[in-house]
Amino acid sequence: MMPTFASHLDALGQWRADTDAKLAALARFAREHDLLDDASAEWFEAMRHRLSGEKLMVAFVAEFSRGKSELINAIFFSDKGRRMMPASAGRTTMCPVELGYDAHDPVGLSLLPIDTRLEAASLAEYRRLPKEWTWIELDLSNPEGMAKALSEVMRTRMVSPEEAARLGFWDPERPEENPPLQADGSVEVPVWRHARINLPHPLLKRGLVVLDTPGLNAIGTEPELTLGLLPQAHATVFILGADTGVTKSDLSIWRDHLCGPALARFVALNKIDSLVDPLSTPEQIEQTIVRQCESVAQTLEIPTSHVFPISARQALAARLSGNREGLGESRLETFENALSEGLLPRRRETLGQAAVQGAQQFQQQLTRRFGEMRRLYADQLHELRGLRGKSSGKVQLMLQRVQAEASEFEQCTARLQAMRSVHARMLRNALHDLSADRLRQEVDVLQQVLGGSWLPLGAKKSFIDLCGRLRDLIEQAQQRNDEIHAMLVASYAKLNAEFGFSLVADVPLDVRKYTEDLNLIERNYVQYLGLSQAFRLAQPGFQEQFRRMLISRLRVVFETVSNDIELWNKTASAQVDSQLRERRRNFKRRYESLDRIQSASNELDNRVQEVQAQDERVLQLQTRLGSLVDELVKQAQTDTLSAANGADVQQVTLDLSLASQSTSQSTAGA
Repeated sequence: MMPTFASHLDALGQWRADTDAKLAALARFAREHDLLDDASAEWFEAMRHRLSGEKLMVAFVAEFSRGKSELINAIFFSDKGRRMMPASAGRTTMCPVELGYDAHDPVGLSLLPIDTRLEAASLAEYRRLPKEWTWIELDLSNPEGMAKALSEVMRTRMVSPEEAARLGFWDPERPEENPPLQADGSVEVPVWRHARINLPHPLLKRGLVVLDTPGLNAIGTEPELTLGLLPQAHATVFILGADTGVTKSDLSIWRDHLCGPALARFVALNKIDSLVDPLSTPEQIEQTIVRQCESVAQTLEIPTSHVFPISARQALAARLSGNREGLGESRLETFENALSEGLLPRRRETLGQAAVQGAQQFQQQLTRRFGEMRRLYADQLHELRGLRGKSSGKVQLMLQRVQAEASEFEQCTARLQAMRSVHARMLRNALHDLSADRLRQEVDVLQQVLGGSWLPLGAKKSFIDLCGRLRDLIEQAQQRNDEIHAMLVASYAKLNAEFGFSLVADVPLDVRKYTEDLNLIERNYVQYLGLSQAFRLAQPGFQEQFRRMLISRLRVVFETVSNDIELWNKTASAQVDSQLRERRRNFKRRYESLDRIQSASNELDNRVQEVQAQDERVLQLQTRLGSLVDELVKQAQTDTLSAANGADVQQVTLDLSLASQSTSQSTAGA
């Protein structure tokens, strides 16, 4: 059986767990042998958190009645024997729904009332206020009760056009986007603003987050959805109806919210089973499907290969009944393969590359430390062996020489203190323009343009200028860190020559790569600053949401740059501390050895054997380190897609076990 997206994702989850285990073994080895400094411990913790806690978000976007929820059920949850998301004719999902799992939160459905839109707080702020959400417990042993609870996302209420306008669902200036006016003059609006489902499903435990979005009216009126969640999604699936093609509202969603770049973007032409005509031959039906795909691709200005004809309903029914022929006719597997190949390898490569680079840098750091230790042991052995047959007076002279060398070496502390002072000052300068205050100052310049007119026509240019200034700040940080690297290279060379260190400056840090993140933010957000969005942007509420979301996205980039610079500099300082500590230990060991040799004639051979044993131990540690890093590299470079395609991926069992009878009843009831 062809692997599904679920099995590919499960393979990626297993890869992450296996890679994390290798990383944990490496960290444990370093900790047990007192080889883990603060900077390295910080990197291990951050990398393991990425492997175990980083989420993979797939957003599904469509106008009403395009089969979006059914497609989510078919792709992710068909192996559970029933529908997880409510799917029926007409409007179903009325508010954005996040489906994920957090072990720290109880299993259940959290709903944020729509009236919170009248408050100034953003959705991100409400996430930190659990009391503002309505919580419904989900009983995993009661599928019918779960289905009933999840149907809450469909609830609506009738309000006046004035209240609908305050909530953001009615705009007299754009009547074509308003919901239908009922006979009594009321307007239908959602009861909930946002929903979060916390469910211990195996795929969700692996870090998958499914974002189910409502139609155009809700997408356009929730700035945090359009400005925050959708741009952050790792993949976006845009669903169209095969019977309707690209409608006016579909085209509005695409042009206003989805036409920009993303890590992976797919168009699913759903309901191809509706094109089946008993008066047409299979060849004619196929030609109709091909023409629809070509028409969609031309309208959306994308390659035809990015449009996938499917039948979500047929696929779900086929998987529930085990009908291989029906599954093939639904064409879902072709789409799933494209989704898997377009998204999962990139996530694996990104995480794997980060783990490998960090581990290899850690290995280089320890290898230098091991080399310094073995050099000192070799000098000590040479010194001890030279004492064979010598008088006690000679040993006394050696003791005095060690004391003199130690005193001379301690003169380096003044030099080190001066270097650290310069280093700290240069680091502060490098981080100064990456602070949250500086970022807020830059965004305030844009805010002045947005708030200066009811129709901020200069907003687009101001935003582009802002992104240009932010790129300049990252470039300045790069140049200042390059100056730090040059200072360390020169200082290390002097310390090595004068005091016998073996310091090596690490490879220069590259933070210019994060300008691509700024470029992506610019491309995703600039579409909201054109003439088509000018009226909406003129609204104070939308402006404030735009500003908050923009600062939030930019802060992530700048904090990442700052963290990288700080960690690189911590590693550089840790190397100095490590060698300084090791040299002091060596002087102490040499003095104690000579002192013991002076007091006992048979101590020389014993001490030689001890030093040899210590040298052999360091060599064993170095060999073990190489083995652990090699195992990590091999695991991190494993191709998860090949593993999923080449063998049956072990199926994970859902924590809730459903009897076959209740399964069939739930499926029929849904």
